[in-house]
Amino acid sequence: MQPGGGGAIRVLNVAEKPSVAKAVAGILSRGSMQSRAGRSQYNRVFEFNYAIHGQACRMLVTSVTGHLMELEFEDRFRRWHSCDPADLFHAPVRKSVPQDKQAIRQTLEEEARRCQWLVLWLDCDREGENIAYEVIEVCTGANSHLNIWRARFSALIDREIHESVQHLGRPNKLFADAVDARQEIDLRIGASFTRFQTMLLKDAFVIDVTGDGRNLVLSYGPCQFPTLGFIVERFWEIQAHEPEEFWTINCTHTSDEGTASFGWIRGHLFDYPSAVILYEMCVEEPMATVQNVRNQEKLKYPPYPLSTLELQKRASRYFRMSSEHTMKVAEELYQAGFISYPRTETDNFSPNTDLHAIVREQVEHPVWGSYAHRLLTPEERLWRNPSNGGHDDKAHPPIHPTKFSRGENNWSQDHNKLYELVVRHFLACCSQPAVGAETTVEIDIAGEQFTASGRVVLAVSILFSYILLLLLPFNRLPVPSILQAAKNYLDVYRFDSWGGTLLPTYNIGQQFVPTTLTLDSGVTRPLPLLAEADLLSCMDKAGIGTDATMHDHIKKLLDRCYATKDENTRFSPTNLGEALVMGYDEMGYELWKPYLRSMMEADMKSVSIGTKSKSEVLESCLQQMKACFLDARVNKAKLLDAMGIFFARSSRPINETQNPVQAVRPCAACRESEMALKQRQTGEFMVGCRSYPQCRNVVWLPGSISEASVTNQVCPICTPGPVYKIQFKFRRRDIPPNFDVDHLGCVGGCDDILKELMEISRFGSRSQAATPARGQTPNGARQGPPRQDLHTNFRPAGQLNNENPSSMHSQGFRSTHTQNPSNASDAGQVLCTSCGEPCILRIANTDANRGRKFYKCQDPGCGFFKWEDELENAMPGGRRGRGSSRQAPASASAGQRGGAQARGRRGRGRNADGGMFVSATGDTVSGCCFTCGDPSHFANACPNRR
Repeated sequence: MQPGGGGAIRVLNVAEKPSVAKAVAGILSRGSMQSRAGRSQYNRVFEFNYAIHGQACRMLVTSVTGHLMELEFEDRFRRWHSCDPADLFHAPVRKSVPQDKQAIRQTLEEEARRCQWLVLWLDCDREGENIAYEVIEVCTGANSHLNIWRARFSALIDREIHESVQHLGRPNKLFADAVDARQEIDLRIGASFTRFQTMLLKDAFVIDVTGDGRNLVLSYGPCQFPTLGFIVERFWEIQAHEPEEFWTINCTHTSDEGTASFGWIRGHLFDYPSAVILYEMCVEEPMATVQNVRNQEKLKYPPYPLSTLELQKRASRYFRMSSEHTMKVAEELYQAGFISYPRTETDNFSPNTDLHAIVREQVEHPVWGSYAHRLLTPEERLWRNPSNGGHDDKAHPPIHPTKFSRGENNWSQDHNKLYELVVRHFLACCSQPAVGAETTVEIDIAGEQFTASGRVVLAVSILFSYILLLLLPFNRLPVPSILQAAKNYLDVYRFDSWGGTLLPTYNIGQQFVPTTLTLDSGVTRPLPLLAEADLLSCMDKAGIGTDATMHDHIKKLLDRCYATKDENTRFSPTNLGEALVMGYDEMGYELWKPYLRSMMEADMKSVSIGTKSKSEVLESCLQQMKACFLDARVNKAKLLDAMGIFFARSSRPINETQNPVQAVRPCAACRESEMALKQRQTGEFMVGCRSYPQCRNVVWLPGSISEASVTNQVCPICTPGPVYKIQFKFRRRDIPPNFDVDHLGCVGGCDDILKELMEISRFGSRSQAATPARGQTPNGARQGPPRQDLHTNFRPAGQLNNENPSSMHSQGFRSTHTQNPSNASDAGQVLCTSCGEPCILRIANTDANRGRKFYKCQDPGCGFFKWEDELENAMPGGRRGRGSSRQAPASASAGQRGGAQARGRRGRGRNADGGMFVSATGDTVSGCCFTCGDPSHFANACPNRR
């Protein structure tokens, strides 16, 4: 790195957490720093002077709080019912700063504008590298001339921090790409399957695992589900186990030197008569003859250096701490500077690591300090360089102590336990293995072979132990009378033990009569439920998740009520978890197996090392998982059957599971929600506001539609947008022959073909009978004209517009007599007092005002309203608007949704109770009765309703 110019340069340093920023600033400034508030109250800015390679720098240190950005679908796909879940495999996504982190973004932008360098102090793993590029995007957006550097460190201690800032590197884009690929894959797979199974199941069954079944989310995660699969599979193995009785022969021999227990070399027999015969043979000839005595040295090696996975497993096994809690405590110890970075896959130390210096810091400890002193004393010959576990993530060293502590005042019992585990583990892996001798004695009784083993720990050199072991059969002295213990690393690593029974001395050819000889019975037992340490091992072997994320996947299973954990950290599936796995298992796609996720994790690693591109991995993974999703949806009946085994069926209607709504455009009426494509139970399609009933904005579509689905194509004309086009399929018998069955249309108002088909549908739609109108018999006898009439009554779309609404006779045919008050002369017309436009005349149809005429403004957004008789009394000569003489009666609108008056001018309108309506072209009009078309009331209060 080349130093900057002669003057001091301003360096913006960004850490991953506020505590890390404070620690880095404190170490580099040696405590002489200034602190000021940032835009976020939790992320302060520290300032001090420092020199990098002799270049004077003004250091500004601040932080983010984990990921600065979130990956989400675009707004129209974020609502659960906005689209078919299958669309989420290719729906557009965006990565942006969420609202709750806008203050942090503002701080970064403001500070970046005044700086020349950007130094990234994010955690040195893939996730940290991804966060680094999020920070880069924000900072370079404010200052594109920043010189960007990467600080790599593994512990918040003086030596590491100063060395890191003097050896800055560049960020690794490949690591960031690998995380981007994983995030997008997890988002698409998780969202699609979660929506699918939640919408399918939660209303179909009584599932009250959370206390609020209506808000239940049946989540699916590509790591979460295989983790659940391990639990369920072991549970099924236990359930399938059938206890089987067996018999075995046991033998003991007691002498002055102790008691030896001999086991039958056959193990056990399941055939009782055979076992009895062999036992009786031994009883008749009980003399035992020693056939072989084997003595061999045994070494118990210390553990490999500590990785994240091993830390979680050992904390679970030794302290019954959950993996999630273990990582929380470890993170706190790291941020306080007492241990190295706790998220690492590495289990071997670099040759450049000063291991003796780390041990030397522990010499003063009152408990293990004496062992640390022995370890550093050459005469003790206790030191041994740690073994290589074979894993190196190229980011962090194994977990080890970085600062001495006797226990801090603010530490909990778990902090003390975990710190002790890290220190003892490090001292143990630098120690010699324990040395022991194992003796195996084989005897014969009536032709049946029995064996016994015993072990003792040795304190002598390896070479001398071999000599002693060779002499043991001849000196007739028991092993413990000659040898002392050589525990070595076991002296400090109290979590391990190497016990074993001590055998009496036996010689080849020696004979004796057993003290006891019994025929015992037992039953086979299944494997136990998976403990947390075992579950972590399963995940590790299968490549499910990473060391840093495995505990999150386990926690989600518990949070989602898919599994439970007992006081021994053993997992059992709940009925819900078992039902979901059973359903997918019955489909044939083993989505609960680890294979698919293992391949994905391998692909992520390929991206991180550059052998595969991010786009290549995304395409292959998503294509494969979408095929699984589509197959699962086809076979959803099997998932329903599996749920039916464990849960009662619900009487609630399924919430549009089979016909998910799809967002079409923003709602121009309420401006808060979306207009979505829906299909009613009668089969009709509509585009309605998702905020119904608060907003009643709706576009009724032609009744001749048999299929409809929203596409990704945006109409370039209609506003407000985006307005997504809809792919329609019409029934051939319900449309004229010159129209295509398939049509890509727009409901924004620009589609002439859709307008024409809507008009035709008003005369001949088979669905008209579904909603009886005024003058219609209850049995729906009133029908549209025969099919041929659809053609003769066809009207060009140019005549269907908002300025010239048509009315219909009660027989269903179009009337040529229309009203257009705007064409009337101005003489004698009633003008709106708000906008000055001529008013239109309407006839009320309510009980209180039936037949009474009133004037209202043509603009639905205008609230002008006057009764005609009131104007006659107020005006000289009773003058009124001449356009009213041509007004069609209210009954002329019978059978239409909203009647002729429902197609008003373009604009927003809201009636007295806030209801909103639109025309077939998508134009918003004032509310009116669906049955008779009267704007003074809604259909639920219509006096003509039958």
